[in-house]
Amino acid sequence: MKYRPKARTIDEYISAFPKDIQQIMEKLRATIRRAAPDAEEAIKYGIPTFVLHKNLVHFAAFQNHIGFYPEPSGILAFKKELAEYKTARGSVQFPLDQKLPYKLVERIVKFRVKENIAGLKKK
Repeated sequence: MKYRPKARTIDEYISAFPKDIQQIMEKLRATIRRAAPDAEEAIKYGIPTFVLHKNLVHFAAFQNHIGFYPEPSGILAFKKELAEYKTARGSVQFPLDQKLPYKLVERIVKFRVKENIAGLKKK
């Protein structure tokens, strides 16, 4: 999974991976869609992105993990729940040898939806 072809859609991106990884990404995509039904799908920075007035969350598949990118605020707000995972300023790595915490992802996405909408109201 080191080489990733340029995808124009999330479907194209996901289809470039082995079936087991595709299933994980499709479930992650469905989880995000459920939490943010009004968000639009896009490819930004070469990875799947959900946009709601501005970037909401991104995700990507790697050799040993799924990267989830809910902006720094999403990581900070769920710091305790994400403690068992490797995190950085705006990202978390979910190891492929563990079940992804889909319910937690859903909560993070809902948090980000509220944050994006609140940001619009401030303008």
